[in-house]
Amino acid sequence: MAVFVGALGAAIPGSGTTNPPCQPDPGRGAADIPPSYLALYVKAGKRYGIGWNILAAVGKVESDHGRGHGPGIASGTNQAGAAGPMQFISETWATFGVDGDHDGRKSVFDPADAIPAAASYLKHGGAPEKIRAALFQYNHSTAYVEKVLRQARVYSETRTPEPASPGGRGCTGASPFSTVAPPGQAAAKAIAYAHAQLGKPYRWGALGPNAFDCSGLTFAAYRAAGITIPRVSGDQWRHEPHIPRGQGQPGDLVFFNSGPGTSTTSPGHVGLVIGHDKMIAAPHTGTVVQIQPYSRNTLLGFARPRPHR
Repeated sequence: MAVFVGALGAAIPGSGTTNPPCQPDPGRGAADIPPSYLALYVKAGKRYGIGWNILAAVGKVESDHGRGHGPGIASGTNQAGAAGPMQFISETWATFGVDGDHDGRKSVFDPADAIPAAASYLKHGGAPEKIRAALFQYNHSTAYVEKVLRQARVYSETRTPEPASPGGRGCTGASPFSTVAPPGQAAAKAIAYAHAQLGKPYRWGALGPNAFDCSGLTFAAYRAAGITIPRVSGDQWRHEPHIPRGQGQPGDLVFFNSGPGTSTTSPGHVGLVIGHDKMIAAPHTGTVVQIQPYSRNTLLGFARPRPHR
């Protein structure tokens, strides 16, 4: 798998963001973070369940939040082939690049795209539960890992941004690594397994390893993660806890009322959520395992597999 290359001390400028979320008290660590970057760290942290201070620490080490002058920041690449404020190499960006500001393009040089992409990649690497492993994947250096974590702790001494309450802005004490409950390691393993199956053909009733149907893919992905879920989509829907729309996370199953003989109690199609309103799925005969958007009029709902005794 392509990896991040962490180039210490490089950066690009950011652009303004209106109405940012409740931000840390800048009196202690966060005073050095430009407001536009801080808003992006907060937003991406909440979306991916990773502490904003971890993302800010990566941004500090990699780019000084857009104020560095190293090569490969505003354009081109550095000597390691990395580019942008979060220092992606091209192969990693091709997989994890995000159109964070929904302007129709994914720019490695735009912090609005690069910061959520970094959060997505750290999540893929096991953050926040295995934050050290995720950071080591980001840059294969134990010194780098320790440097980022030290900076994250400095930032965590400020206040963790929280959604505004009716009576005013609510901020609570920070955890060094996480602000919201993330999906577990099993979800990350299931996603990694599903990614490895991309391009394999659909075949009805297939559980792999050379072909899959839709529920065969989700069944095999969670089996690889050490969790047994029912084999077919209808049973998966009925057996696993349902998640309200808008609260889905990577690793959740997403169900659709589509296909012959299906209903709201027995959905005929299922995919594995990977974030950014996308899923990995084996759609139907004649197609292959692929990444697709899951927003469609047949969307039924979400469920979150969990270990069963």
